[in-house]
Amino acid sequence: MEGTNVLFSIGPVQITSTLTTMWAIILILTILSILATRKLKDVPGPLQNLAEMAVEGLQNYFAGIMGAKAAKKYFPILATYFIFIVVCNYAGLLPGAGHFKGFAVPTACLSVTAALGIIAFFTTHTIGIRERGLKRYLLSFVTPFILMLPLNLIEQFVRPFSLALRLYGNLYGEETVVEQLYNIFPILLPVLMNVLSLLFCMIQAMVFTMLLGIYVSEAIEEEH
Repeated sequence: MEGTNVLFSIGPVQITSTLTTMWAIILILTILSILATRKLKDVPGPLQNLAEMAVEGLQNYFAGIMGAKAAKKYFPILATYFIFIVVCNYAGLLPGAGHFKGFAVPTACLSVTAALGIIAFFTTHTIGIRERGLKRYLLSFVTPFILMLPLNLIEQFVRPFSLALRLYGNLYGEETVVEQLYNIFPILLPVLMNVLSLLFCMIQAMVFTMLLGIYVSEAIEEEH
């Protein structure tokens, strides 16, 4: 699937449309972040005002999941995930987007969502160890008794696969359905599906970061 959108190669490294799209998204987000925070004013301009609204909305969202204190502390990680995923998702609504067209949607690529899941896995456990200490964190896997260890380990290793496959399956599936509908009903129905995709893409980013917030909250939670 991913090999069909190879643009060129640098030695043994294949540069795909998925990779170039990610580079473009990262560059755009970096530039917008610099512009929005470069000269903060008491009376914000349109870009600063939009950034402040986004930050406030995300802080309230994460606070509802893991509490205000933890949400504030880990906001940069969670917000980065959310913004990157939602922008990647919305890239699929641009003309020429999709594995079947011009440039690929990063979150409809399994290697990208797998990378996000793996980073989330190590992020969760790194935070847990930093907050609780290595010994106390490892002991949490045998609480309330040692027979819970295999189940807890399986759960931890299933989580990144679940995050990756859920995001990939939903985005790739939605992309495939829209493409097929466009071939059958090329005038009205694809437009309606793209309108629904505005909500769908936001929900997928919210679900991913909600689960990550829950995992982080569990990692830092003290056993009573």
